Amino acid sequence: MGKLAGYTIANMQESFTNTVNVTSYPTEKGLPITDSVQRQPKTFTITGKILGKTDVEAMNIYNALEKLQNAGTVVTYVGRTTAKNVVITSMQPTFDSTIGNGMGITIELQEIRIAKSPYVKKKTTKKKSGKKSKSNTKKTTKVYHKVKKGDTYWGLWKKYGTPIATLRKWNKYPDRRIPIGVKLRVK
Repeated sequence: MGKLAGYTIANMQESFTNTVNVTSYPTEKGLPITDSVQRQPKTFTITGKILGKTDVEAMNIYNALEKLQNAGTVVTYVGRTTAKNVVITSMQPTFDSTIGNGMGITIELQEIRIAKSPYVKKKTTKKKSGKKSKSNTKKTTKVYHKVKKGDTYWGLWKKYGTPIATLRKWNKYPDRRIPIGVKLRVK
């Protein structure tokens, strides 16, 4: 007994073929022989019976396997041998009087070699449409000082460490006419 894509096959015989193509052209002395050999996908042949409680149930199993074959669905066969990553390439049902509730079947499978790509997809974050999210806005680190009587750029430089030229650039007030009560940027 074996299972192909979850369907039971009462099998009588299983076989597989493992082949390579070898070049028929001469190879240069000193070059690796492996450059002239190419591995072919393994093929599996299962001969057995699809059985059901009735002929209709057995035909439903056959139709389900045919649907997988036509879609090119990758399946697994587990029996005395195991075939992973295979597709059904052919099915040959036989109907005779010795099988009352099913059919004889020969199924051929071919291995699909799935390569791993060196490409790594860059993770991207989804941008929300409409309102800007708070995480995208730049956090402000500006510091302000409320002017009291007697405050000067020189005094603010001593207190906060910001150069006087920068304080003048940010605030646009003349040195001797800084209004009391205004907020000056100091960092």
